[in-house]
Amino acid sequence: VSTKAIYTGIAKQGVTHFCAAPVVMNNLINAPASETFLPLPRVVNVMVAGAAPTPSLLAALSIRGFRVTHTYGLSETYGPSTVCAWKPEWDDLPLEERSRLHCRQGIRYTALEGLDVVDPKTMVPVPADGKSYGEIVMRGNAVMKGYLKNPKANAEAFAHGWYHSGDLGVKHPDGYVEVKDRMKDIIISGGENISTLEVEKVVYMHPAVLEASVVARADERWGESPCAFVTLKEGAGGSDEAALANDIMRFCRERMPAYWVPKSVVFGPLPKTATGKIKKHELRAKAKELGPVKKSRM
Repeated sequence: VSTKAIYTGIAKQGVTHFCAAPVVMNNLINAPASETFLPLPRVVNVMVAGAAPTPSLLAALSIRGFRVTHTYGLSETYGPSTVCAWKPEWDDLPLEERSRLHCRQGIRYTALEGLDVVDPKTMVPVPADGKSYGEIVMRGNAVMKGYLKNPKANAEAFAHGWYHSGDLGVKHPDGYVEVKDRMKDIIISGGENISTLEVEKVVYMHPAVLEASVVARADERWGESPCAFVTLKEGAGGSDEAALANDIMRFCRERMPAYWVPKSVVFGPLPKTATGKIKKHELRAKAKELGPVKKSRM
């Protein structure tokens, strides 16, 4: 996807609405001046989906004149399944707080019959406290009938009459749900669960980082620890990657619990699908090839 083509469409062809994954929007806000048309000639409405946007991305888009509708869903649930419906009272909040609230996945979309966050074993809904983890489940006629000729997968996916998304999330006191991680992506370090999405939010805040994705890497001391794969902004970092990796770790250490801090940082382009989603399974394979982290410390 060409950032210049998107900006040209807005400036020269009157584009007012479009949809894109967060990685595409991240490229837009980091595009060189020669490819942009800023300020925008009008407010441009964007539906962002396909991955969880970070608060820093939503803040940057707002500053540039993009009005974001944040939605969430899966191929199996038609999409979107939820929308982070904007509340008028958010208009008076500081930009950072607005963006934090807006990056949540939100409330049930009108086409979906049921949405909840539950204990996947007991199916008991988790408390709406924004802290208790559970699995996001859906049901209704917008959910698929099943996987073709795969009764085992169907039995697992539709256990207890709900479609199990495989996403870990929380439910906030206002009823908005928030994805914390894919169940298969959660990192268990020294017995503590670490959300890769929460770590990524902070890594993205570092001024040299263009793109980031965090996966589990084997760790001789803690079992697993976060490994950050990072693409740098053009001209950032210089030639001393070790120094920059240490600086990113320091930056994270100042903003998150010590056990969340990535114990390794790998620089380079991130593998993506045709629609711009980062291929985490390939990064997990790369982390496995790296071998365990030696003598990791919290």
